[in-house]
Parts: sequence; structure tokens; C-alpha cells
Amino acid sequence: MALTDPLGDLLTRIRNGQRARKDSVVTPASKLRVRVLDVLQREGYIRGYSEEELAGHAGLRIELKYFEGQPAIQHVARVSKPGRRVYSGSKELPRVRNGLGITIVSTPKGVLSDAEARDQNVGGEVLAEVF
Repeated sequence: MALTDPLGDLLTRIRNGQRARKDSVVTPASKLRVRVLDVLQREGYIRGYSEEELAGHAGLRIELKYFEGQPAIQHVARVSKPGRRVYSGSKELPRVRNGLGITIVSTPKGVLSDAEARDQNVGGEVLAEVF
């Protein structure tokens, strides 16, 4: 069966892995997933990720991060979905928890956090919110 929302699948695997207190989770690889994981790593929400082989296909092992026994990611949600795309200009990018969280945005300059997109004065598709 074809996966209609690979990014939603990635976020759900991270959410479920942290609820189950796993050290790492494995997901199929794609360019979009790697770009989103780069943003999460830069912002300090995951320890890192590495590429590995999954049953003959490329996969990603994501090292989850915890702080004093609590997951670093308290909330992760998909904003723009396959059935309803959400776009935002650089001035209208949503703030998550009054700036404590981040919004992941797909822009013409790549996948960026909301702060990076504001600094570069670009908008785009709002992919997810994390805090």
C-alpha cells in the first residue's frame, strides 16, 4: 500500500517512539524526511540520525533525545496535510507557544525553522509544529 503522507508517518514514528521511551526509531528514507530531521537536529529536538539499510531499501535511524527523563519533543503535529495545504508568508509565520517551539517550513531556500525563514525573509508551506 502506498504511503500518502510520508512526513506525517515520520512525525508519528517519532511521537510513538518517545512515548514508548525508545532510544531510537527507524523510518524509510526520503529527501524531505532528511531535511526535516536536519531542522530538528539543528534546533536540538533529536540527538541525530544516520542512514542504514532496511530490507533492501534506504532507511533512517533517528536517535531520540530526553531531558531529565522527559522527551525533548512534548508536542509534534502536522499542519499542512495532503488534503489541506497551508501556506504562509514570512511575516505571517505562526509562533508556537509564544516562541518556545518551532514551526517547520518548506521554502524555496529549503526546509527551515520559522526563525530561519523570518531571518531570510521567505515564506512557504507550513509543514509541522514542534515544542
